Amino acid sequence: MAKKYFILFLFVSLFSLEAISQEQKPISANKNQEPAIDGLAIYPNPTNSGKIYITSKAALDKKIEIFDVLGKKVFETTSASKEINVSSLTAGVYIIKVKEGEATATRKLIVN
Repeated sequence: MAKKYFILFLFVSLFSLEAISQEQKPISANKNQEPAIDGLAIYPNPTNSGKIYITSKAALDKKIEIFDVLGKKVFETTSASKEINVSSLTAGVYIIKVKEGEATATRKLIVN
């Protein structure tokens, strides 16, 4: 009987150590290790007006790509201004990818 408890204790201990070691690993927001865009803001989200505004701390040109939920690119532009016209998109959920210099970020975008 003591042997069963020892095996159970050993199993629980190993499982707990594995869980602790996984929690201590740093979580990368970007798996490709590309730098994130500092101070990125995309608003309003959800949008009803057909326009979104994209701002960041750096005032560089931004390459914007928007994908539907199936991964098909439905919109692409490069802009120096913060205002982007997305009135051509139908209502739905999209993924927006913003590239500024060497930094890249992706966010969810909802168009009403």
